[in-house]
Amino acid sequence: MECEKEGCRAEAAVRLHIPWAGVETVCTAHGRALVQQDGVVAEPIEGAEWP
Repeated sequence: MECEKEGCRAEAAVRLHIPWAGVETVCTAHGRALVQQDGVVAEPIEGAEWP
């Protein structure tokens, strides 16, 4: 599964539950940046590398 962010072809590693935007499945790089925002909850995808 690929990252849902436009232009990103990296493998998805985490499902983010974002209160103002719903659920997004993103790669590690995008996940690290987004999970730092208040209210965002990260759910690692089984078998994916998520630090």
